[in-house]
Amino acid sequence: MQTLLAEISENVILGKRAVVEAKVREALEAGLDPQTILNEALIAPMSIVGARFECGEFYVPEMLIAARAMQAGLAVLKPHLSKGGVQMRGKVVIGTVKGDLHDIGKNLVAMMLEGAGFEIIDLGTDVPPEKFASVARESGANLVGMSALLTTTMKNMKSVIEALEDVGVRQKVKVMIGGAPVTEAFAKEIGADGYAPDASRAVALAKSFG
Repeated sequence: MQTLLAEISENVILGKRAVVEAKVREALEAGLDPQTILNEALIAPMSIVGARFECGEFYVPEMLIAARAMQAGLAVLKPHLSKGGVQMRGKVVIGTVKGDLHDIGKNLVAMMLEGAGFEIIDLGTDVPPEKFASVARESGANLVGMSALLTTTMKNMKSVIEALEDVGVRQKVKVMIGGAPVTEAFAKEIGADGYAPDASRAVALAKSFG
């Protein structure tokens, strides 16, 4: 059984999507616990991928293909997880702010967070502040992630925080931001709870919020 979990894990890291799908099915058919498959064969390898990215061994393309392989396995696993009432680490509403259509960085952060055991509600791109706020309130999310790739759209991050205040959920959610022009100083200036320069550190930041 451990061999099967190790095989899934290895193929996630290699980004072999079809193999991961097949091996997750095989693991379920062999009677392995879905939570064990999730933790040991899908979440664990994504931590390795993140570490390899941080030390310069992996780059964004490698992270993307690993994350897609993980997602393929997770898609097979999800129906079994919901039956077992598995608790996810947290619920994240994520999107690129209004006026900004860039999504590669945001997608990678969403996939890496999902690989770390978070439930993701991806709002896509060009998301108005009111949409972030209403979805955060209705879903009971405990984390809001925003991305901006343009200096002209960065200001809309502050508008999202104000919208969260307007609907009364700002105290219930942590707000993390990222994107090429975004800095730690800007995060503090607008009242965000944290800033991450890349997907790997976004996961570490999300985990740090507890």
